[in-house]
Amino acid sequence: MASDRAAARAAPPASAGRGRTWAYGLFPVLLLAVFVALFLRFGPLGVFRAAFPPVEELTITRATLSPGMIELAVTNGGPSPVTVAQVLVDEAYWDFQIRPDRTIPRLGRATIAIPYPWVEGETHEIVVLSENGIAFTHTVAVATESPRPDRQSLLTFTLLGVYVGVVPVFLGMLWFPFLRRIGRRWLNFFLSLTAGLLVFLGIDAIAEALENAHSVPGAFQGIGLVGVGALVSILVLIAVGRVARRGGAASPLVVAYLIAVGIGLHNLGEGLAIGAAYSLGQIALGTFLVLGFMLHNTTEGLGIVAPIARQGASLGQLSVLGLIAGAPTIPGAWLGGFTVSPVAATLFLAVGAGAIFQVVYEILKLMVAEAGQEVATLINVAGFALGLLIMYVTGIFVAV
Repeated sequence: MASDRAAARAAPPASAGRGRTWAYGLFPVLLLAVFVALFLRFGPLGVFRAAFPPVEELTITRATLSPGMIELAVTNGGPSPVTVAQVLVDEAYWDFQIRPDRTIPRLGRATIAIPYPWVEGETHEIVVLSENGIAFTHTVAVATESPRPDRQSLLTFTLLGVYVGVVPVFLGMLWFPFLRRIGRRWLNFFLSLTAGLLVFLGIDAIAEALENAHSVPGAFQGIGLVGVGALVSILVLIAVGRVARRGGAASPLVVAYLIAVGIGLHNLGEGLAIGAAYSLGQIALGTFLVLGFMLHNTTEGLGIVAPIARQGASLGQLSVLGLIAGAPTIPGAWLGGFTVSPVAATLFLAVGAGAIFQVVYEILKLMVAEAGQEVATLINVAGFALGLLIMYVTGIFVAV
């Protein structure tokens, strides 16, 4: 007993050990902060600035047109402040106003208002010149009045999201009774077809995200944003899937929900792109375009119901699955139509792509769990290839 009491007195308390651990962890951070402060205060920044020309970068993220007025939303994504000196519209210098200030700090934003008699349907080129003579160019491909967030515009974008997102998904889910009546061999064929559909969607989303990344201000690292969005969505869905399956194999209904989530995230990014294109006058809402989107997105509904064809699902579950997959197109169209953000568009497209690739992995695991070594059959490979081909062919009708 005496030896135990002596050992207890000699052992340091647990709280003291934790405090010392945190001190060891924070010491390098504090030392780095001191070093950065000393460098900024006494370092050779003045020598660097004198030896090299200033690096300026200004990204024009949006052009808003109203009668007799063009407004540019700009972001400084470079390392140095940028002072706007002049503005040219169609090769002519033009008066402008800028708020909050002509000098835009790093990561700062400003709005440039240009009173200009733009012409409906014409192309206008705008050049913003800094005080160092560096030009930043933006082209308004088709001049048209930008939509405002009023009741009419909100209804228009809502209907747009319903037509190209919600309706096609539910139309595709009408194949559910057909899938319930076919044999296991053909059901695996349609699961493989679903994997092909989703792989094409994922590749398409990655391509769109990388394209959008070029319009992201440099400081926000567009390519890195694509990687972060895709990987984080994959990890989140892995965690959600593990919680849902509770240590066992994912049930078909869980896989169907994961497919719906992946497609919904993709449709959110698709809605952003469609809303932005519509607001900029780059697409015409004709019957042909709406039919093209219906053909393209109807296959998504087929992909949702394929995993649950054998076990069945209630009408309520099917309704929820359809809304999860199709409804995000509506807020996507709102955001794209009223507040175009290259950063948001790139991130959402990347998140959707990552989610879709993770869902494809879950489909393959489901097929392996049910069919074992019979997954890599000729009919399944044909189904996968057919899924890719269907998405490619229907995608031709919705190119904007």
